[in-house]
Amino acid sequence: MRKFFNITFTLVFLLFFGFNSMAAEKTAKLLSPEWSFKGFFGKFDKASLQRGYQVYTEVCSACHSMKYLSYRNLYEPGGPEFSENQAKAIASNFEVIDGPNSEGEMFTRPAKLSDKFVMPYENVQAATAANGGAYPPDMSVLVKARKGGANYIYSLLLGYDDPPADMELDDGVYYNKYMYGNKIKMSSPLSDGLIEYIDGTESTTQQMAKDVTTFLAWSAEPHLETRHKTGFRVIIYLIILTILVYLSMKKIWSRVENKI
Repeated sequence: MRKFFNITFTLVFLLFFGFNSMAAEKTAKLLSPEWSFKGFFGKFDKASLQRGYQVYTEVCSACHSMKYLSYRNLYEPGGPEFSENQAKAIASNFEVIDGPNSEGEMFTRPAKLSDKFVMPYENVQAATAANGGAYPPDMSVLVKARKGGANYIYSLLLGYDDPPADMELDDGVYYNKYMYGNKIKMSSPLSDGLIEYIDGTESTTQQMAKDVTTFLAWSAEPHLETRHKTGFRVIIYLIILTILVYLSMKKIWSRVENKI
């Protein structure tokens, strides 16, 4: 019985760790740049957020939606912090379907600050059909939804490469060393000089990847800065409270010791 248990345990151990080892070999270690929003005192770089929105609009929004964001979020504190007029101008570049009007018909109008980001496709089926059977995921909370978070998204955008000699790829499938299984249906979306940044920053592939990832990290956690500030205040309060409690305890016990 004991021998049977030992053999079973050995097989489970080999299968479990062997599988993990093979999975680890398929994907490279994620890139980890210096993120301004990481750490206890982390804050979003406003300039990077604005550039990231530009990358999303000019590159990603053709396929990927951000259905949980509204245009008013673009000028709210803690985000890209465009001016209200800038946010209104951005929204007005998009058209939304509204209605019905007084005649019972739907109509299109320029988007307003209260509107959600315009979707690239009418429905999931249309998105899937337009992308060779692969559905482009919504990007609103993508950083939170993927293991590795911001590092994973950043690495994936920079991870396109020629496949190994022993790997065959179907048509419309690309090699990415950071994708699980190393196969992805999205072609490399970034290349040097692809867009012209409004603020004059050089649009290298690495810069665009970092900026759009920063924007996606904010969209997934828009209240991060407020949470950090609240956490810092709570810790200061607890430290002060602890000191007061300690001093009060010392004073109370000093009276007891004097009586003894």
